[in-house]
Amino acid sequence: QVQLVESGGRLVQTGGSLRLSCVASGRTFNTYATAWFRHAPGKEREFVAAISLGGGHTSYTDSVKGRFTISRDSAKYTVYLQMNNLKHEDTARYYCAADVALTDDVKAYRYWGQGTQVTVSS
Repeated sequence: QVQLVESGGRLVQTGGSLRLSCVASGRTFNTYATAWFRHAPGKEREFVAAISLGGGHTSYTDSVKGRFTISRDSAKYTVYLQMNNLKHEDTARYYCAADVALTDDVKAYRYWGQGTQVTVSS
């Protein structure tokens, strides 16, 4: 079992930056790929970024490429999402998820955190 706890979300102005953290309990976390999804009111949960268990492979949705960076520190059982040049449309609750496969499919992830709210003022 893996438990995930996200943090770092807050209110920020357009063009600002945030770094989200996802801290995991359980040593098996380092055997899992990890992803960030986001969920805005009235929309479906959306893939944002993912990183392989070793950190060597990453994937991003087109709308965040060049602005967001996903990384992991295996020694700290933590995955980060650095978000730069934030836009109003990035406003959402951001969730960390983990499982075996590196994928953008929300249904493929068994382990989820409770999320952290990011609000970008326009």
